Amino acid sequence: MGWNYSDKTKQLFMDAVHGKPGTHLGEIKDPDGVGEHGSIACGDAMLFTFRVKRDPEDPRKDVITEAKYLTFGCTSAIASSEALCALIEAGNFTPIQALEIKNDDIVNYLEGLPTQKIHCSVMGAEALEAAVFNWAQKRGVPMEELGIEPKLHPEDEGRVVCKCFNVTEPYLERKVKELNLRTIPEVTSAIKAGGACMTCHHAPGGIQDTLDRIWGPTEGADEPTPLAPREPGAPRTEEDALSPYQFAKKVERVLEEYVRPMLQRDGGDVEIVDIKDRLIYCQLQGACHGCAGATMTLKLMIEKTLKEQVDDRIRVIQI
Repeated sequence: MGWNYSDKTKQLFMDAVHGKPGTHLGEIKDPDGVGEHGSIACGDAMLFTFRVKRDPEDPRKDVITEAKYLTFGCTSAIASSEALCALIEAGNFTPIQALEIKNDDIVNYLEGLPTQKIHCSVMGAEALEAAVFNWAQKRGVPMEELGIEPKLHPEDEGRVVCKCFNVTEPYLERKVKELNLRTIPEVTSAIKAGGACMTCHHAPGGIQDTLDRIWGPTEGADEPTPLAPREPGAPRTEEDALSPYQFAKKVERVLEEYVRPMLQRDGGDVEIVDIKDRLIYCQLQGACHGCAGATMTLKLMIEKTLKEQVDDRIRVIQI
């Protein structure tokens, strides 16, 4: 499955990777502001730098004249970074004014992004914010006195909710409020949290608990009811009582509610080819087919989820 990118997004990406004049892929030497967001381990990372024309009297009147980025990520990550730089340079913004650029502005500039790629625009806005606070420190601008409080480290440090993407509770709460995220899929699309093993979805203190604490429990929510994981070696009760048909339906339900949404957000999918006792024969599809990380996907996502939610004797075999 290919992503349905706008023509503008694709053009910005192609221009950037080919180094077309006027694009912004690179790093400013001795920048006035530098900020980072994301990590290589998570699949997306960005280094954002900018240079200003300094006002001789009031540093708050400095104007950003040049912006560049280095990013490790996909088409949408590079295009979003290009959009951010273009918006800043065209707006003749001071660093403080540049903070008004939000991820929605980046998405609109790109004429839309697939829902599953919105997190790329969030990454750019976060890196910009970090760079502006770096500039403020260098120039002695009292951001707190201006009513602008830093939203990044250290106050985003705290208990880790999503271990796969190292998303902390303070950061999760902040982005849920800022982006008006109401469901687990919205959280995953925006900031990736819950997008790998998914154990943080309904765990105590996990994503759903955070959403309920901020917005209140939602009556009739369409989120899947979590199945209680079983400890290895526990007495066989419900699972052993299932008929082959019931077992297959339960496996399919877990794949449909937990696994497929995560694979599909990155252009992949999985199909059950056959089930023999507790052996699940699967075929990865789309972007997952032939991927270098296919084995990890099978073991760390699909098999692990089925073991926790259905039966710990399950083995997933790729064909």
